[in-house]
Amino acid sequence: MPAAPVTAYVAIGSNLGDREANIRSAVLLLDKLEDVAVKRVSTLFENPAVGGPSGAPDFLNGAAEIETTLPARELLHRMLGVERSMGRQRRERWAPREIDLDLLLYGDAVIHEPGLIIPHPLMHERLFVLKPLAEIAPRAIHPVTNISITDLLENRVRAV
Repeated sequence: MPAAPVTAYVAIGSNLGDREANIRSAVLLLDKLEDVAVKRVSTLFENPAVGGPSGAPDFLNGAAEIETTLPARELLHRMLGVERSMGRQRRERWAPREIDLDLLLYGDAVIHEPGLIIPHPLMHERLFVLKPLAEIAPRAIHPVTNISITDLLENRVRAV
């Protein structure tokens, strides 16, 4: 367990059911986890589904800043538990889902282990991740690129 609390960032999305209610429920469940405190939550942004089956419903996406004393792997394990408690079943990659929680950043850690890659390997490519993250953590630094979230967002927007 880390000696001091770590600031981590989580991407939150939903494209099934009452998407906003799903996201609010996930945030409440995250905040109720032992050794986790939700500090800030971004505005929710509507985005087309990326990568999944054609015709998939649009997503609502946001980001949350949390503070935790949990190790990264345990935090991820508990996040997956929140997803399961809300009915998520991982059958097909990028399939429509009630809730999707992705651990984006965990302090300034760089972790590459089976089932756990931090920073999230695709976050710098995804506007639907960068936009809400930049709202709550504009000065956070991607620990691999050493570029701020705001600059990653601006670079991504120019590339589109």
